[in-house]
Amino acid sequence: MTANVGMISQEKALSLGRIPAWLWLGAGVYALLLIVGSTLLRDSDTYWQIVVGRSILEHAALPRVDLYSFTRIGEPWTSSSWFAQVLYAASYHLAGWSGPIVLAAISIAATFALLTYVLGCRIPSTYAILIALAAMVLSWPHFFARPHVLALPVMVAWSYGLMSASERREPPSLWLLPLILLWANLHGGFIFGLVLIGAFAFDAVWNAKPSQREPLTVRWIAFGVGAVAACCVTPYGWGSILTSFKILDLGELLHLINEWRPADFSSLGPFELSMLALIGGGLYSGVKLSPPRIALALGLLHMALSHIRNLEIFALLLPIVLLAPVASQFALQPARLVRISAPSVAMLAVLLGGLTWVFAANARIAPPEGQSPAAAVDALQAHNPKRVLNDLPFGGYLIWRQIPVFIDGRAELYGEAFEMAYYRALTLKDANHFLDILKTWEIDAVLLKPSTPAVGLLDQVSGWKRVYSDENAVLHVRTAN
Repeated sequence: MTANVGMISQEKALSLGRIPAWLWLGAGVYALLLIVGSTLLRDSDTYWQIVVGRSILEHAALPRVDLYSFTRIGEPWTSSSWFAQVLYAASYHLAGWSGPIVLAAISIAATFALLTYVLGCRIPSTYAILIALAAMVLSWPHFFARPHVLALPVMVAWSYGLMSASERREPPSLWLLPLILLWANLHGGFIFGLVLIGAFAFDAVWNAKPSQREPLTVRWIAFGVGAVAACCVTPYGWGSILTSFKILDLGELLHLINEWRPADFSSLGPFELSMLALIGGGLYSGVKLSPPRIALALGLLHMALSHIRNLEIFALLLPIVLLAPVASQFALQPARLVRISAPSVAMLAVLLGGLTWVFAANARIAPPEGQSPAAAVDALQAHNPKRVLNDLPFGGYLIWRQIPVFIDGRAELYGEAFEMAYYRALTLKDANHFLDILKTWEIDAVLLKPSTPAVGLLDQVSGWKRVYSDENAVLHVRTAN
């Protein structure tokens, strides 16, 4: 009996040993994200993303005008992340808040498993794993249950496909077009995927023989046209591309939205450490890149420095850009090929499936109270307000509670002028405008964070009364006209 048990244990160990490093890393990332699952819900936009997805499923129609605010009600609005919103809504319907967490965790884990696989095709698996883990640390602050994480594995696969074609001095395969089509329906970041076509086309043409450059350029341009056409295969057609450009045209407002702010080096952090390590390693070892690869690397760095939301793009794509020249220059050998057996994959799938079931069955998870002021909204509804002036972080939760908002996270809908005026009003940089908002929009309730400067002013303004407050929110209601 003991011998049989020992043989079974040995067979299990052998089966698990046939799982390659990239698959192990993906499984580990997935398990880690389930353990810290609540961190994926720390962005209030998740609320309205699910509401929009639920509406699409219930009405079998996509939103084309705003339905959730009273300041922009009926104005044109395109949901460029409609497919991701449907997936999040469906997952929430199946498993509550565990559903969006599992969905986001699967996508993030797939991203880093794919990155490790791509790197392992050129360099030893130990290096591939270390680089992937470093990329995960840099990307961690932007891991939310939001559409952009569902597009991350698509971005990595698309970039690797372009890079491989460039290195073969050939145009990309047409089989890549379904990837950009999927990306265009998941998240507006697909515009960056189109930009990458030009970057890798430049690399391919630069390294091609002079006689090959003209026909190669024509074929890359043809592929680019096909990619643009694929991006229009959405329910909104050409409108998806126009909407993505609107988000990038918010001017001064981008500096106020946390994820669009430039990188902050006031204290030493992972991004600065990684930059210093890259610079130091490059200077010490004498890494040499071609001009197109230098331009690509600097472009990724510029994006990360300009907007911290681009940090995961820098972390995920820079290793792909540097992979071939660095592996060639230092004669690095690819990871040993591990043949994946069906029993080993099945065993890993059972383990992860069991972990997912335990998580979904026992987790008591919800978005943090700081963006979910349930008690304050209960008090708000008791006063039956018609128009509520809300702090922007509360917009998603109010939409979730079916209360029309003054503003929420859809910056492209409200525009730079409206949001900048709103910001100056609530921070009392323009106190008169704050009072004008109350009058012009006939506001009868104000729900703000305790730290918002306008809270103190409302405490002093006649005709307004503080009726509720806690560590998350302060509610004022109008008492007289």
